[in-house]
Amino acid sequence: MQRVFQWMVASVIVLLLSGCLYPDERLKQNQIPYKDQVASVQEAVNEYREATGGLLPIQTRDMKTPIYQKYPIDFQKLVPRYIPEPPGNAFESGGVFQYVIVDAETNPTVKLLDLRIAEQIRDLNLRLSMYRDSHQYPPFKQMVAKGVFTLDYQKLGYKEPPYAVSPFSGNNLPFVIDYNGDIYVDYRMDLYEVLKKTKYSYKPGDDIRNVLVQNSLFVPAYSLPYTVDGRGEPVFFVK
Repeated sequence: MQRVFQWMVASVIVLLLSGCLYPDERLKQNQIPYKDQVASVQEAVNEYREATGGLLPIQTRDMKTPIYQKYPIDFQKLVPRYIPEPPGNAFESGGVFQYVIVDAETNPTVKLLDLRIAEQIRDLNLRLSMYRDSHQYPPFKQMVAKGVFTLDYQKLGYKEPPYAVSPFSGNNLPFVIDYNGDIYVDYRMDLYEVLKKTKYSYKPGDDIRNVLVQNSLFVPAYSLPYTVDGRGEPVFFVK
C-alpha cells in the first residue's frame, strides 16, 4: 500500500509540474522558454547583486548538489523589488522550467532547467524502487562506461524504453544508471552534434558539458560529466 500511495503522490506532482491543471492557453505559455523572460530575470539578478554587494538570489543547496542544479534562483528575494513576479514559464508560476544560475563565482548567468526531465526520472526511480523490493539490484543491461549502465526496461514494466526530450536539440535522449542506482540523461548525442559544429580546444580530461550551455538557454540537467576521447568524440568522464 505504501508503494501505491507513493505512486499516487508522484502522479499528482507530475500533473502539477506539467501544468495539466491549467487551462490550455496557460499550459502552452508555461512550456515556452522565452528569451526575453530569461533576460528580465538576468537583469533582476544583476540589480540584486549590485544592491547586496555581490550576493546571489539563490536557494541554499548542499555542496554535493550537481553543478547545474546547485544554484536555483529564489524569486522571493527578487519579487517585487527587482522583478514584478516570476516569469510565467517558471515553476513558481506553474511553468515547467526552474531558473538557475551557472558560472556563479565568475560570471553569474541565468539559464533554464527543464523540469519535465525530472518527472521522467521520478517515474523511473519509482519503478526501480519497486523492482529492488523483490530483486536486490537494478536490472542492469549493458555497461557503456566504467560504472555506467543501461537498463532492461522490460523488467521494469516498460513496453518501450523511456527517454528525455533534449531541450537543446529535440533529440530523444536515453537514460543511464550508475553503481549507486542514480539515474542520468545521456547527452552524448547532443554533445557529438555540437562538437561537430563548434570550434573548440577540449582535450581528454576536460568536462565538455559547458559547450551545450554556452549558446543555449538551458543546462544539461541530471547529467554525468563528459570529456573527449583521443578522436575528439564525447565519452563519459570516468575517473
